[in-house]
Amino acid sequence: MITPAGNCIYLASRSTRRRDLLKQIGIRHSILLMREALPRPADIDETPIPTESPADYIYRITHTKAEAGWLRLQQRGLPLLPVLAADTTVVLDGRILGKPRDTRHAEEMLHALSGQEHQVYTAVGLTFQEQTRLRLSTTTVRFRDISQREILACIASGESHDKAGAYAIQGKAAAFIINIDGSYSGVVGLPLFETSQLLEETGISVF
Repeated sequence: MITPAGNCIYLASRSTRRRDLLKQIGIRHSILLMREALPRPADIDETPIPTESPADYIYRITHTKAEAGWLRLQQRGLPLLPVLAADTTVVLDGRILGKPRDTRHAEEMLHALSGQEHQVYTAVGLTFQEQTRLRLSTTTVRFRDISQREILACIASGESHDKAGAYAIQGKAAAFIINIDGSYSGVVGLPLFETSQLLEETGISVF
């Protein structure tokens, strides 16, 4: 197995949360921008395919992001270091809740999650030397009943924007959670157990 030189990778994500989690386990990384400017159309269509299971959906999107990142390295003539990608979705009664389209959609999502148990799926993928490895983290989260005032305050804070299920566990929505069964870091957006496994398999030591 060819291993990368040095413990450095590319992160194919703009997420500051994922950057912070990589720093937490001491992984040096650079951001690999898939798009040079945010107004440009998205490189990857994240629309679920009809009849696609949540696990198959999140695996597909993450695999596509990781391989697209590797292709960008080659196109730009950048050093060929491992590319890490991840994607998160919230699932309620088998229904995929992605990122809200607007404020009204965010309100609908939080109303649906109120008093309910849901799952958070986060897949992580690592591509190096044309090989992509994938891992999946699944966490069950239970919300207490949420009032209309709390929902509106959560949305007004801005933390519902660009978040699967319209909430951030590291934000105000933490006050809604009765319990979680699984990976906290997975709900944040990068499951550190699964990420560490992939890094070790690629020759990058976490410890």
